[in-house]
Amino acid sequence: MLGRILKGKYYLCAAMRKVLADSIAWLRGHLRGNRTMLALALVVGVLTALAGLLLKWLIHQIEHLLTHQFTITGANWLYLVYPVAGIFITGLFVRYVVRDDIGHGITKILYAIARKRSFIKAHNTWSSVIASGITIGFGGSVGAEAPIVLTGSAIGSNLGRLFRLDSKKMMLLVGCGAAGAVSGIFKAPIAGLVFTLEVLMLDFTLGSLLPLLVSCVTAAAVTFALSGTDNLFEFHLTHAFAIQRVPAYILLGIFCGFVSLYFTRVMNWLEERFRRLGSPWRRFLVASPILSVLIFLFPSLYGEGYDMIGLLLNGQGPSDWNQVLAGSFFYSMPHLLLLYLAGIIVFKVFATTATNSGGGCGGTFAPSLFLGCVSGFLFASVWNQFLPFHSQLAIFAPVPENNFSLLGMAGLMSGVMHAPLTGIFLIAELTGGYGLFLPLMIVAVCAYLTIIIFEPYSIYTMRLARKGELVTHNKDQAILTLMSMDSVIERYEEHLHPTDDLSEIVRQISSSERDVFPVVNAQQQLLGVLYLDKVRHVMFRTELYHKLNVSSLMSEAPARLFVGDPMEVVMSTFERTKAWTLPVVGEGNVFIGFIRRSHVFGLYRQMMQDLSEE
Repeated sequence: MLGRILKGKYYLCAAMRKVLADSIAWLRGHLRGNRTMLALALVVGVLTALAGLLLKWLIHQIEHLLTHQFTITGANWLYLVYPVAGIFITGLFVRYVVRDDIGHGITKILYAIARKRSFIKAHNTWSSVIASGITIGFGGSVGAEAPIVLTGSAIGSNLGRLFRLDSKKMMLLVGCGAAGAVSGIFKAPIAGLVFTLEVLMLDFTLGSLLPLLVSCVTAAAVTFALSGTDNLFEFHLTHAFAIQRVPAYILLGIFCGFVSLYFTRVMNWLEERFRRLGSPWRRFLVASPILSVLIFLFPSLYGEGYDMIGLLLNGQGPSDWNQVLAGSFFYSMPHLLLLYLAGIIVFKVFATTATNSGGGCGGTFAPSLFLGCVSGFLFASVWNQFLPFHSQLAIFAPVPENNFSLLGMAGLMSGVMHAPLTGIFLIAELTGGYGLFLPLMIVAVCAYLTIIIFEPYSIYTMRLARKGELVTHNKDQAILTLMSMDSVIERYEEHLHPTDDLSEIVRQISSSERDVFPVVNAQQQLLGVLYLDKVRHVMFRTELYHKLNVSSLMSEAPARLFVGDPMEVVMSTFERTKAWTLPVVGEGNVFIGFIRRSHVFGLYRQMMQDLSEE
């Protein structure tokens, strides 16, 4: 009986696979050109929206199950347990089920675009959803947005592979996945489009924007249909833009720029310290107590922190804002609210880094929004309490805490992500705060201009930029980044040795169309090169075949390239040496092959043409 059931299931799966293969083949045959991309962008938008809704539902269910009975009038000791359990379970899932690193989601997308021809592994279409859902539901102080952006990009990448698209269309589908993910999870289609162009730095032509728009609109529409049309954060504008507050807006932007710099620098410093611990279990044992203690002392650090954002955006006075202290030791001490918020600004980066380094999975989208809201509220409170706003000068007029909480979110996102346009449009769409569009622009731009003085790269791009693996809007730089050294290396099956005589040289020349040959030792280490021009005048003198050897005819290479060198280094080396052919060596000076200038320029020209085509 069991055998018949299993056999029936086998035939059913085989039939389903055949139907799927036939459907894909039919679509390949009937969808041509732009219709293919638009249809796939539509599918990507639907799937990313559903993935985002699933992740949000999973987080909410776990968080509600664990915390619905917590008291608000004092500390809850289970805050010491839940975050540790969450990153422990996530670590087991990643290590033994996924068996791959799924952290730093947006950085992974940028790396896939630059170095892997936009190929993202299939498991990323679901693994980040489960891992981040567990991490955040149990209290991990990270965001769900970067994991869902990786999920959306992975959906686009794998759909592109399924339909055998070229690398340019694959890159566009990856962008569609990222745009749809941001659009769906935030209900912000414009921000999704701007995010892809500004953060992923994809330099698309005008015609390529249509699939991105389709993906954004589709994802937002699906999310609106299934979860309602309310904004992610409720916000009621009670104080319109006033020209006398412009100095305060500028100072808030500068303050947000410095908070962004602190967040970025400390996160990188902490990640490096955790990385040096080596073993994942050792990192877990160090990071998990840090996370649990911080959440116990500052319960607002639990999860994404969106409830606290709602309190600060919509509170009407101290009685509302003091609810931020619920569940902590500070609940009965409302006079310490500003000190509590300052502590959150200082320790949020520790909680976020400890979550990811300890084995959890999450991003910095939500921490940026959370930290920005707190920074804006704290700035406004300090401005109102400690500056001489009773002065006759209009620039010292009181400022509304709600508005500045909103503006601070745009400032931190602009600074941390180096994306002022994303910060402006995302916050406007998240809250419906379009009446503060000009202040949003002022704060976002000032925050961005402040941080780039000290840090030229965003938290997502600095790791890749240091390795020369970052695609930028500079087309020349982008093409050099997208080019891989492996695609231009000319590998040799035969090598010359110093003791080989002229007869062996002639034999290799006669069976090859090349004009340069490597000279190696027994360990395949490069000793020099032999040019055809160097032996042309003696190669037909048979009486010298056993009298001349390679060591007397070879030359030193003008320079040596290393197999890990970025293409920018390759091009600059060609320019510096004026050489037409350069050898490539690996570890221990082992010969790998040659790179020809003509080959590099030919590939460069082809890629420039591909990127420029409509």
